[in-house]
Amino acid sequence: MGRLLGFVLTVLLVLLVGFFLIYNRLVTLRNRYRNAYAQIDVQLLRRHDLVPNLVETARAYLQHERATLEAVIAARTAAVSASERASADIGRA
Repeated sequence: MGRLLGFVLTVLLVLLVGFFLIYNRLVTLRNRYRNAYAQIDVQLLRRHDLVPNLVETARAYLQHERATLEAVIAARTAAVSASERASADIGRA
């Protein structure tokens, strides 16, 4: 009878240890799952915060581009005007 009791207690102990190992593994997996989704939320929030900055940068660059284009147009107009005046002066001479 003592051997049977020892065997039953050993089986119960193995089952109990197995239960705790499985339970701890499930808790670990649940925590990893929650952490992974929290990281996704962080990255989405970061992306959402970057969009207005990108739009503002594009607007600032657009103003710079507009000013540069206007300066080039003014310089080209002045160059064409000077060229026409020089041609007219050569024609009079």
